[in-house]
Amino acid sequence: MQLTVLDISVFCIYVMGLIGLAWWVSREKEGHDKDTNDYFLAGKSLPWWAIGASLIAANISAEQIIGMSGSGYQIGLAIASYEWMAAITLIIVAKYFLPIFLKRQIYTMPQFLEQRFDHRVRTLMAIFWLGVYVFVNLTAILWLGALAIHTITGINMVAAMVFLALFSVAYSLYGGLKAVALTDIIQVILLVAGGLFLTYTALNLIGDGQGVLAGFSALTNQVPAKFDMILSEDSPHYADLPGLSVLLGGLWVMNLSYWGFNQYIIQRALGARSLEEGQKGIVFAAFLKILMPVIVVLPGVAAVILVPGLDRPDQAYPQLMTLMPEGLKGLVFAALVAAIVSSVASMSNSIATIFTMDIYQHRVPGRSQHHYVKVGRIVSLIGLTLALLTAKPLLGQFDQAFQYIQEFTGFFTPGIVVLFLLGMFWPRATANGALAAALGSALMSLIFKLAWPALPFMDRVGLVFVLCLITGVLVSLLHKNQTTEPNASHPVSFHTGPGFNLSAVGVCVLVAAFYFTWW
Repeated sequence: MQLTVLDISVFCIYVMGLIGLAWWVSREKEGHDKDTNDYFLAGKSLPWWAIGASLIAANISAEQIIGMSGSGYQIGLAIASYEWMAAITLIIVAKYFLPIFLKRQIYTMPQFLEQRFDHRVRTLMAIFWLGVYVFVNLTAILWLGALAIHTITGINMVAAMVFLALFSVAYSLYGGLKAVALTDIIQVILLVAGGLFLTYTALNLIGDGQGVLAGFSALTNQVPAKFDMILSEDSPHYADLPGLSVLLGGLWVMNLSYWGFNQYIIQRALGARSLEEGQKGIVFAAFLKILMPVIVVLPGVAAVILVPGLDRPDQAYPQLMTLMPEGLKGLVFAALVAAIVSSVASMSNSIATIFTMDIYQHRVPGRSQHHYVKVGRIVSLIGLTLALLTAKPLLGQFDQAFQYIQEFTGFFTPGIVVLFLLGMFWPRATANGALAAALGSALMSLIFKLAWPALPFMDRVGLVFVLCLITGVLVSLLHKNQTTEPNASHPVSFHTGPGFNLSAVGVCVLVAAFYFTWW
């Protein structure tokens, strides 16, 4: 697809405008220098609309826009389960998780783990997340983002990655989280407006110019199989979305990990000016999540009619962009790049936050706030550089890249969720129990992958979660004489009624019984 001069002009105006806005919101009063609270948590001043928009902007990137649209083309609307279940998960995070995190006044997720368990758990998870963020997430965002730009414009992949990195540095390196979060509202408006217009254009074409409703009706009549939400076992895509297991099993684990315990995401809510603002922001993000299938998945389904016979499903979104009129094509392209760059900037800031606050500050205490902010900026640049250098060797082909992301993170996700849930809701959980769950997750995932290769990825995640939960509880009970958190007021016990306490052992029994009965 070739962009016209008008399209390129629209895109360039967007780029310059975003950089200018980021520098404007990042300015400080005369005589005030940014401290770590300003740089990493936006001075805890973020309003709800900035939090919600930034959560979505950080989440939606090339792998979501290009990948989920391609999944819509190949699988159908069933892939929207990821988005709609994420909306429910966000409500859970706002109601039950965020109050605990804000009460702790933490900067990072590893910091919470040290307060609840010990320094071993904090250090282990900080190092793990740094490795994942740099060599899995950031490399994937840059590579897949560059691939999307290359597909649309023909620009060289390396040049596209360098552009994305430089763009993110230009508007986020100085201002930190505040620059990212307050400009993300522009990013999301552009993303939603551009996506909705693309959906409108596609459905209107299918409806022969009779409007969106006529187009949607024609689409459901022509490709009814693409609107099956629960895939049967004889479906060729069952391994990707294994029927009811998606709604009752591993997808919950993946969502809780991503939206509740992921520094890259939750950092925006940690910067809220109050608990109420943080909760409203997360609910706003949940509302936007409900719209995402309309913006991303539905165009992919429409592409089955409009551009049939694609060599790769992931060509669906770029091919649909060719249907856009001149000028608006540049706007939709700007929306795509906006989503990618916002994710790059958010990931870089989270890398800097974890390294500076969880590792460097402990090794080099007593330095000035200016020094730690400077270290954070340097770490952002180093993380981006490492991701640029390793993206191509690690993610040489798109199909391998998506599988690489899912498989690697899926090895550790069950243990991470168990670690946090026990830490927040069971006062008797110990550091050894947390470490056993975290380390056991990788070991058990590897065993199941090698010994049971036919097991769908999502089912494996759910199964390993149950086993990690049992492991964490048993190890904690075996080491019950170990000192747990001195202040047990933060962890919350499950109470289902007066005089009845649902212990972690009971939870394990109920969860295990349900899951294995389901099997």
